[in-house]
Amino acid sequence: MDKSWMHSDRRSKANELGVEAFLNFSVENLLTTTHICCPCVKCVNLKLFGVGIIRDHLYFNGVDQSYKNWTFHREPWEATTNASRNVEEDDDHSRYSFVSEEIEMDDNDFGDFGSDPYEFANVIGDGDQPLYPGCRKYTKLSALVKLYNLKAKHGMSDVCFTELLILQGDLLPEENTIPASMYEAKKTLCALGLSYEKMHTCPNDCILYRKEYEDSTNCPTCGISRWKEGNDSILKEGVPAKVVWYFSPIPRFKRMFRLHETTKSLTWNAARKLIDGQMSHPADSPSWKLLDDK
Repeated sequence: MDKSWMHSDRRSKANELGVEAFLNFSVENLLTTTHICCPCVKCVNLKLFGVGIIRDHLYFNGVDQSYKNWTFHREPWEATTNASRNVEEDDDHSRYSFVSEEIEMDDNDFGDFGSDPYEFANVIGDGDQPLYPGCRKYTKLSALVKLYNLKAKHGMSDVCFTELLILQGDLLPEENTIPASMYEAKKTLCALGLSYEKMHTCPNDCILYRKEYEDSTNCPTCGISRWKEGNDSILKEGVPAKVVWYFSPIPRFKRMFRLHETTKSLTWNAARKLIDGQMSHPADSPSWKLLDDK
């Protein structure tokens, strides 16, 4: 999708058309017109608004130009690469392309992960970076993961979590590496491939509203409506009664096979040369072979 409008003058026609195209893209992907992350320079995807308010914010405040991959608006991964990184990424792809062939991945499986392998390399570095100079117990990444677990466990809002991060940064010694906002934290976690997909489901867990049931409004098994019922007993069309979060195993595979040395270790069992008549590894045993066959 053309994103050149993000760098254009806010008074220009190109910006106006780009804003409208972005809003249409968001509504089509998120299936809502009232709860959309606002990517303006002040909200930076930390606040949810309706289409009208977001349009005003983008006109008056301007769009956050660092928001290159629209992950909060469910932009699919694009196979195109940045021209300045073609040579390096082509080499990287040739190194790991056999992985996708072996487990029958296609481009749609790659999600947001892999769109910038340099971001993933930075996250690996964060795993070794101390939370602050001299800290031995926590790294930047481990601290962020623990804090994010608290957010999920206690249902903190994005605004509350941002304020918590700011407070933590003030409490810790200077030169600490704690993210300053929810937006920065999400950028780090997205690079890990911790993506998910929200699916509407029957309140009685009969079905998921996908594939042949994608356009259904009632459960074919129990007959209950797909939509939430308000206090006035009126159905709120467009607001699901129940949503499940699906964490695909594909990002885990991608993390496992992302590094060349790790890939060699993971495929060692299949690639190693067997010595006839000798059992050099439990994989040579009949029990292991039986498990593989089954």
